[in-house]
Amino acid sequence: MTGLQLSPRRPERVVVLALDGVYPFELGIPSRIFGAADGHYEVLTCSVDGLPVRTNADFGVSVAHGPEILATADTVVVASMAPAHIPAGLSDELSAALGRIRPDARIVSICTAAFVLAEAGLLDGRRATTHWQVADAFRRRYPRVDLDPDVLFVADGRVLTSAGAASGVDICLHIVRTDHGSELANAVARRCVVPPFRDGGQAQYIEQPVPESGAAGTAATRAWALERLGEPLTLADLAGHARMSLRTFARRFNEEVGLSPGRWLIQQRVVRARHLLEASDLPVDRIAAEVGFATGASLRQHLHAAIGVSPQAYRRTFQQTR
Repeated sequence: MTGLQLSPRRPERVVVLALDGVYPFELGIPSRIFGAADGHYEVLTCSVDGLPVRTNADFGVSVAHGPEILATADTVVVASMAPAHIPAGLSDELSAALGRIRPDARIVSICTAAFVLAEAGLLDGRRATTHWQVADAFRRRYPRVDLDPDVLFVADGRVLTSAGAASGVDICLHIVRTDHGSELANAVARRCVVPPFRDGGQAQYIEQPVPESGAAGTAATRAWALERLGEPLTLADLAGHARMSLRTFARRFNEEVGLSPGRWLIQQRVVRARHLLEASDLPVDRIAAEVGFATGASLRQHLHAAIGVSPQAYRRTFQQTR
């Protein structure tokens, strides 16, 4: 008598939609990141008509698929396009292509592609982000979208949006981490020679005055704080380590990271808590103490604010992977 043979789970199909004016770098991100995830994903690329697509560079790209492939996608990624190519409305071809996406599919935009999702009504009532340089235009055009131009990406249910250029890497790694855990996401990051998680938001990249020559930075203090997340760190502690006044430290920190020291500490504690929930069986209260939250209730509050689930629900998600 032979045992029951379970067929291997098929890879998740990711379909990347390329539109005219696409940035070649962003177009290649999903294939590069998901392609390094040990066969868990299959990445295909399509256009609205199956024809070659003009990029914003001096070359075009040929794609292997037409819009019909979108109906088979578990995840659809719309790659970003140069601002001059942002559609003022949906063409009949683009509207028909988007209409092929299954209702349960995950939909992701990179950078300016958020305009496409918003134009299709997919972001109405949702929190979203896009490149900071086009944030004002986006907000004027789509007042029903809760735009946050300070973050690298936003995950709102099945719809995810990311900020400019390399934040496409961040959002794809987030998807790998959500689907298969931090161990695989970290391995993918190492293979692609990118950080597994970038702290701060895109506010740190917005044009701003250059700090005065010779000014001290906060990087060393951030590294020091990351080794002491379990301690009750205060702004005074951080400023003291950096040998700056409270006001100077807070200003420099925000310039470099795009977040206040307090928000950054909460973010890092949530990141550490997520790792412990994934990789250990420690009780929630113990994890809260390990990462510097006063109580398990505080951890629950901050985790829910960050990703919308409780510690128990988050841990259950990764138990099968572990």
